[in-house]
Amino acid sequence: MLGAIGLDEVQESAYRALVGLGAAEVGDLSHRLGIDEDDAGRVLRRLEGHGLVAQSSARPGRWVAAPPAVALAALLTRQRHELEQAELAAAVLAAEFRAEATEPAVHDLVEVVTGANAVAQRFLQIQFGAEDEVCALVTDRPVAITGMENDAEPDAAQRGVTYRVVLERSVVTSPNGFTEVSAALGRNEQVRVVDRVPTKLVVADRSLAMVPLTRRLAQPAALVVHASGLLESLMGLFEGVWRQGMPLSLDGTGTVAEESAQEPDSTDLQILSLLLAGLTDASAAKQLDLGLRTVQRRVKRLMEIADVTTRLQLGWHAYERGWVSRG
Repeated sequence: MLGAIGLDEVQESAYRALVGLGAAEVGDLSHRLGIDEDDAGRVLRRLEGHGLVAQSSARPGRWVAAPPAVALAALLTRQRHELEQAELAAAVLAAEFRAEATEPAVHDLVEVVTGANAVAQRFLQIQFGAEDEVCALVTDRPVAITGMENDAEPDAAQRGVTYRVVLERSVVTSPNGFTEVSAALGRNEQVRVVDRVPTKLVVADRSLAMVPLTRRLAQPAALVVHASGLLESLMGLFEGVWRQGMPLSLDGTGTVAEESAQEPDSTDLQILSLLLAGLTDASAAKQLDLGLRTVQRRVKRLMEIADVTTRLQLGWHAYERGWVSRG
């Protein structure tokens, strides 16, 4: 638990033992930890450097634990300060990067990543860096990344990043497919399925994309695309496949099932009625006890069903299709 302030397991165990005992000889501590006295001495000196223990002035060779409320608070304060400095440095570097990237050279718009480890690492980095939305196409022919499963998705979901994922049907029916889809739906990701996905693809915040260059070669490679016409084309490819996909959801028994995307449900109609009455997304969400992202996601889905691009058009279609009444 104290690894965040720089202690390993042995050092943490030693400090906890001293806190419990109040003070102890090197020999007693080495016996308690199951290590030799030389190692115990090195551990104590490391803890002394952190300000967590001190040698007794009254009894040489005896070590005393510093009060946790004081010693740990000081370490945490220093750690927070270092993190703040790192955040400041990151912000400065990001500003410098944006300034340099205002008019990027053509050769800087794409980069080729080779090797399974490098491809997998870049795939995760793109998602860890996302702030708003990640869009992905997933095939049943992984090169360096297997299926939907990766450490970045739960982390991004906790940070409020929206996921829209289109799966090839064979991914869903694979041995681990239903487990992975259920986990994704449990994180409120939007998941759709189509018979065939043209290529594996991930796009973060509509500003950075990654697409494989090879499929069956021994050396996997991928193309990372920055903001450009090519990125817009890749995003258009995703949106086209997304519109064709059938939404997946969890039914009452926790089973993954396909749902019809052709008609709005009762919640959709309530949202539409409130928006047409002049309420904002936030007000409608509060009125219906829904999350703001949920309302926005449902409105976006209704626009896809109606095949419109603006909310004004959606209102007109809602009246024409009888979703809401003019009265």
